[in-house]
Formats: sequence, C-alpha cells, structure tokens
Amino acid sequence: MKSWIFASALLVVLPVAAHADQAAANACAANLSPTGQMLYNKTAPTMKPTSDIKDALTAQARPLVMNGTLSRDAARAAAEAAGECLKLLK
Repeated sequence: MKSWIFASALLVVLPVAAHADQAAANACAANLSPTGQMLYNKTAPTMKPTSDIKDALTAQARPLVMNGTLSRDAARAAAEAAGECLKLLK
C-alpha cells in the first residue's frame, strides 16, 4: 500500500518538475541576445535527455555561419550563452 501511494505521488510530481525546467530555460532564454534567442528557439525543440547540446547548437549555427548570416565569433558567443539555457531542459 505504501509503495502504491509513493508511486502515485511520484507520477504527480514528475510532470511538474519537467515543466519547471522548461519555464526556467525559457526565462533564461529571455535574457539572451537576439542571436542567442534565435539559436535557443531553433535548438530547444530538438532537445532530448540524451541530446548533446554542443552538437545540437552546432547543427543550427553552422549553416548561418556558412551563408554569412553570422560571423563565427558571434555564433560562438551566442551558442555558448544559449547552451547554458539549454542545459536547463535536460
């Protein structure tokens, strides 16, 4: 009986904890530069618990650097800042 109550309580708390991480990540992203916000917004939907943040950000930033939309330095700075916010999603 006790284990059933514990399991039920755990199922109620887990979705709230996951939602809190999303809210914290979004709040973090609101403080990013426009470029950082763009990278965060493009990368966040692709994030899974097993995702590598660096690889995910690189996949979004590389095309922007290659087509001249962003400089390498600007992309790096924005990706580093966005990565801190993306860590909150994991």
